[in-house]
Amino acid sequence: MRVGILGAGKMGTWLAGVLSSEHEVAVYDPDSAKAQGAGGVKVLKEIAEFGAFTPQMLINAVSLESTVDAYEAAAPYLTRECLLADVASIKGDIPGYYACCGFRFASVHPMFGPTFTDMASLKGQNAVIITESDPEGTAFFEELFRRLGVAVFRYTFREHDEMMAYSLTTPFVSSLVFAACISSTAVPGTTFARHRQIARGLLSESDPLLTEVLFNPQSLKQLEKITSRLEFLKHVIRDRDHEEAKRFFDQLRTNLG
Repeated sequence: MRVGILGAGKMGTWLAGVLSSEHEVAVYDPDSAKAQGAGGVKVLKEIAEFGAFTPQMLINAVSLESTVDAYEAAAPYLTRECLLADVASIKGDIPGYYACCGFRFASVHPMFGPTFTDMASLKGQNAVIITESDPEGTAFFEELFRRLGVAVFRYTFREHDEMMAYSLTTPFVSSLVFAACISSTAVPGTTFARHRQIARGLLSESDPLLTEVLFNPQSLKQLEKITSRLEFLKHVIRDRDHEEAKRFFDQLRTNLG
């Protein structure tokens, strides 16, 4: 299959490398230097070159805020048989674009990335395929994830963004609050050092990625849950309530399995 990729960031470059062993791949990024990092693929200097490449699938791997704009820029150079695909971590307005664009689509979310994951060994990692996706696109990504040992989950667009508020917003906010409260003069213990390493890894991600997770419309509901638990913990500490603290710790251990 001829696969075009929009965006040569971490995920776009990884996808280009993984797919190029079995497919003909062309990558376009406005920053041509980034696109050069995707070895073994055709690097396009202009987005209009997709017209000559005629991709059968176009994977959009730009930031969420630019996803729809990137699709609209590429659309004039695509045939109507081309299947659109996105890998956005939050789907946001993307379903609205698919509803009126006239192209078939597949929407997936690889729930792993180069910051915390050994991308050469993905066994045990997870990915989501949106249930509204075209059958051909669904089969394509099912086969890819199966080959990589990645477990596949299926959610609707709405279910996905609700789940991401739980599985991404919670750890993101926890790490951001930790980073906001630490001092560079602190003498770290083991637990502190591990938390700091996680926070540093998170903050090495681009600002658009961080904000697209935090600005998920479902995030505020999850944030309110976090703050309510913090208020409860403050109450336990203020009252030095050992019995309530024990019940709280037991519940946390149950939550963690």
